[in-house]
Amino acid sequence: MTDKFWYKVARTIIKAGVFPVPISATLIEILQTLLTEEQAKFVLIYRKPSMTLEQIKQRIDMDKESILKMLDTLMQNGVIVGTKSRSTGVKVYRLMGLYPGIFEYTFLKGTTGEKEKKLAELFEKLFVEITKGTQKNYDNIINVFRGLPATDRTLPVEKEVEVGTETVMPFEEIKKYVEEYDDIALVHCYCRHAKDLINDPCKLGASKNNCFLFDKTAVFGIEQGFGRPISKKEVIKILREAEDEGLVHKVFHVHSDTNRGIEAICNCCNCCCGMINLYYRGAKPIHTMSSYIANVDNDLCIGCGTCVEKCPMETIDLEDTVAVVNEDKCIGCGVCAYHCPEEAMHLKRIGPRHVFIPPKKVEVE
Repeated sequence: MTDKFWYKVARTIIKAGVFPVPISATLIEILQTLLTEEQAKFVLIYRKPSMTLEQIKQRIDMDKESILKMLDTLMQNGVIVGTKSRSTGVKVYRLMGLYPGIFEYTFLKGTTGEKEKKLAELFEKLFVEITKGTQKNYDNIINVFRGLPATDRTLPVEKEVEVGTETVMPFEEIKKYVEEYDDIALVHCYCRHAKDLINDPCKLGASKNNCFLFDKTAVFGIEQGFGRPISKKEVIKILREAEDEGLVHKVFHVHSDTNRGIEAICNCCNCCCGMINLYYRGAKPIHTMSSYIANVDNDLCIGCGTCVEKCPMETIDLEDTVAVVNEDKCIGCGVCAYHCPEEAMHLKRIGPRHVFIPPKKVEVE
């Protein structure tokens, strides 16, 4: 197939996602590694991200059995996600964007074959290219990101919320989130797994079995072998272990719309997490929803520096042996409060609020 054909495939997948991604030879190679030419032709029927089987049949000259076989293959590869509509009960097949989307599903199963290693290397190369593109056209790119919705919601370590600041709303308590859903799947941390595949393991040595899919996405993930069913009790146990490791609870909503239900919870470190790591690379901003901010009790703080060391956003400094929080960069995750040995750090409710932190300006070749 011609370069023009693969360019169209790339553009179709990018349009199905949230973030703009430049089309490059590396992106084309990723798609050629993921898709056969026949599968790529099928992807081109997606003029809109989601379609029912009847709508697909109207757009392609294939019999029903062949369409279902194609859909099944693309779902197993994480290129298309098939879930039943809550309102109609009809199955809807949604084309994934590149990132978030295909990247995550590529590494969710935790497999370590040559194909997965090649894809991890290609995605790393693509992220380097994205960083260069952002840095060379910094102001325009950041303005584009400002107009996009928040990627996720940051949930605090529940017990560290300051008493009396305001009633904690149910949607901000992570246990309440878990209790709302009967279908939950445990999956590999795709970010840490991808880093392992390029021999760049997590600096915290954090677990790779601590990400979750919820509701219809969990059902899909279990059906297609991306994860296994897990009880709510197990989920809470793993979330507590993630807090001990200094990880950030990130909630991802359906279609990146924080007013809709959730489809995933990740437990993120700043060295591997795609969202945070791309910020440190200088590729993209942090854009999250949070309702809390770290607050220091100066009388209790002894300047030990634990919060400085643990903060995933590097937003705390010591001034005259007292911790000082840069509120513009605080995402309200509660990692500092959870690990403070003197209980001098707490979370104060001031939101909900959008936290938008432009990426660092870095040197690029």
